[in-house]
Amino acid sequence: MGWERTLAFFALALLAEVAGTVGGFGSSVFFVPVASLFLDFESVLGLTALFHLASNISKLGLFRGGIDRGLLLRLGVPSVVFALLGGLASAAVPVRALQLVLAVFLVVLAGWWLLNPTHRLAPTPRMAIGAGALSGGMAGLVGTGGAVRGLALAAFALPKEVFVATSAAIDLGIDLARAGAYFANGFVHVHDLVYLPMLAVVAIAGTWLGRLLLQRVSQERFRQIALWLVLGIGLVTFVQAWRGG
Repeated sequence: MGWERTLAFFALALLAEVAGTVGGFGSSVFFVPVASLFLDFESVLGLTALFHLASNISKLGLFRGGIDRGLLLRLGVPSVVFALLGGLASAAVPVRALQLVLAVFLVVLAGWWLLNPTHRLAPTPRMAIGAGALSGGMAGLVGTGGAVRGLALAAFALPKEVFVATSAAIDLGIDLARAGAYFANGFVHVHDLVYLPMLAVVAIAGTWLGRLLLQRVSQERFRQIALWLVLGIGLVTFVQAWRGG
């Protein structure tokens, strides 16, 4: 990439990290479509997993007191298992069809909760395990499953600090699992690793800026922001998949 494209790439990555922190479900939901404008899809998957490691380590450092350990276990374990399975299957599964299904799912459910703001879901073991399996599998297959998990956490009406910290802890396990799978598939390219040091700086800076914004946002506004972001992600994902990536 030329320096102009490189600068644009890192600037958009920073915005993705800030938005992912404020939304509470990680930067990959924004980083994947952004990176796809500059890199091939295999490189996007590999870099996303590595970028997300730095991102979630930063979040855990800033929001570590908010982790819900029970929800972490129920949502996190199936997320990690299915992220590994999805990552291994990513070389064989038609990604476009999965992206279309994910997009419709996100748009319909986020739209429904925005139209029914008083509705809540109890974070039962069955709900948490199902959401974890779905978000982890999508993360492994198409590089981003945080919107599914964010949708579930928003529906559970968790306090914003618990939302962000628990999501980041789960994401960290997912990233470790899918990074290994992407290495095995050959998606982590040596020539892409030059971007990692600056992406690590972007992850830390974006998390810090996102935390500052969160301190100024009420709990109900935070939930609305999360749902609107999920709706937007679903629409963008649908358009990209419909056009062929």
